[in-house]
Amino acid sequence: QVQLVESGGGSVQAGGSLRLSCAASGYVYSSYCLGWFRQAPGKEREGVASIATGGTRYSDSVKGRFTISQDNAKNTLYLQMNSLTPEDSAMYYCAAAPPWVDCRPALVDFDSWGQGTQVTVSS
Repeated sequence: QVQLVESGGGSVQAGGSLRLSCAASGYVYSSYCLGWFRQAPGKEREGVASIATGGTRYSDSVKGRFTISQDNAKNTLYLQMNSLTPEDSAMYYCAAAPPWVDCRPALVDFDSWGQGTQVTVSS
């Protein structure tokens, strides 16, 4: 499995921005479907965004505010989060799925997970 380590979480006021990073290692395949997910207390984990060779996908709740990207040379995945609201507060996880899946931010396809980084947005 791929090893993933998130960083960049923190506390920010509503309207602010944060950039999350996810350092990956242990790649077996030449490419992967990578994604960001989040889980707020008492809620189910939900997909935020995904990226693969074919492009990016976003959940409706973050479309237009969040941008997923990757630096292949650094094996690092990013999530730029702008116009944050308190509803974005959650533990954020990066995840990896094999390259043959239909790459989308859906839990079922991802089999490698990081430990998470906390994002707290205050009003």
